[in-house]
Amino acid sequence: MGLKVFVKLDKTRILMGSKTRMKLWMIRAVTTVFLWACVVQLMVFGEIWGPRVLKGWPSCFIRQDLPFPVELSSIPPKIVYPAKRVYKNNGYLMVSCNGGLNQMRAAICDMVAITRYLNVTLIVPELDKASFWADPSEFQDIFDVDHFILSLRDEVRILKELPPRVKRRVELGRFYSLPPVSWSNISYYVNQILPLVQKYKVVHLNKTDARLANNGLPIELQKLRCRVNFNGLRFTPRIEELGRRVVRILREKGPFLVLHLRYEMDMLSFSGCTHGCNNKEAEELTRMRYDNPLWKEKAINSETRRKEGLCPLTPEETALVLKALGIDHNVQIYIAAGEIYGGERRMASLVRAYPNMVRKETLLKPSDLRFFQNHSSQMAALDYLVSLESDIFVPTYDGNMAKVVEGHRRFLGFKRTISLDKKLLISLIDQYNNGLLSWEDFSLTVKKAHAERMGSPSKRVSIRDKPKEEDYFYSNPHECLQLIDDEPLMRSS
Repeated sequence: MGLKVFVKLDKTRILMGSKTRMKLWMIRAVTTVFLWACVVQLMVFGEIWGPRVLKGWPSCFIRQDLPFPVELSSIPPKIVYPAKRVYKNNGYLMVSCNGGLNQMRAAICDMVAITRYLNVTLIVPELDKASFWADPSEFQDIFDVDHFILSLRDEVRILKELPPRVKRRVELGRFYSLPPVSWSNISYYVNQILPLVQKYKVVHLNKTDARLANNGLPIELQKLRCRVNFNGLRFTPRIEELGRRVVRILREKGPFLVLHLRYEMDMLSFSGCTHGCNNKEAEELTRMRYDNPLWKEKAINSETRRKEGLCPLTPEETALVLKALGIDHNVQIYIAAGEIYGGERRMASLVRAYPNMVRKETLLKPSDLRFFQNHSSQMAALDYLVSLESDIFVPTYDGNMAKVVEGHRRFLGFKRTISLDKKLLISLIDQYNNGLLSWEDFSLTVKKAHAERMGSPSKRVSIRDKPKEEDYFYSNPHECLQLIDDEPLMRSS
């Protein structure tokens, strides 16, 4: 009897011990699952909200998502994309971008912001193929289209093409097409464009350059413009890999400066700037301008425009300015530009002053660039990436690339960008060339004038009713940098 009781008690202990171990196992299993869920949620949270520097920012910024980290592996990091935003769709927005790469880049950012505000669906933008450059590239040839769609899906719905039934409406001509008014505030799109979308279901915006105001917009809209620019618009893997290669080659030899020498035939013809050109060249540039129906301004006084600081610096003027600024004679200079008008003859003085001058064509093999030939926007994308990574960026003309790169470099930590005061420089250069100013005075004045023009934190200047004259949003998107919390500096005129 005693033996039976002992056996029974022993079995009871075994069963109780087994149940206890089972409970412990279950607790550990549940705890492990819970902890992993927390880790995943934290990863998603970090991906969505980004670093503290962008407090209040509705996006997915992580360091890996910045243009292209040179030191990282070529294997792309796994990205946790945000969940889709669910909203009532008011219709579809088709857009046709116009201009060069960076003008289109800014326009795409604007169109995404407008799409979000109107609660419509955006069709992947069509790029300009009819401009001077005649680049046949599609959106997906330059930008990572899947990343563009997925990284922004918590804000807007973006489709590669219209749904079949809607596409049929467009084929039958049942849609509305128009160029939106330049520099418009968001109320224009709410009061003028949204009713058209609701009526026709599909609206086509056939011009996109500078169609959204620099200032006076909701802060969420401004931040979304930045999110698209700095995160949503990633170049294709082929372009980014080649950009990494160029930067690695340059870095092997030390620091480098990128010179955006906008002294190309199209720019000189468009701007009417012929200073330093011979008579034959000046006639060629003028004829080209008159032959282009897209360029409205025909009769241009070159010298007047130059003295107003509205012309790109010539290679000869650029050499003087770089020396006056104290740029080291032996520094590597990467030329971010197309073919320089006048070729070696016009580049001679600049090369003498800075012999370590390179281009993508001299750093890479022809086979590396064969896919980019006759695709100016893809070539410009390479220059854009190298410009972001340079130690110093110096544009010689205030064009779209100069402005957009400057703003992107501010976002990357206020990297040094020398914004040249061309009106002052032209006056100083002419005085120096005419013997009215010594080199010491010339150099000292140039350095003093540009001490505060190095891309450091500053407020964007807003000029009421003169959007072309005020600071461009994309050159100084300070709302996204969270370093200046007050409103843009206002000027009455």
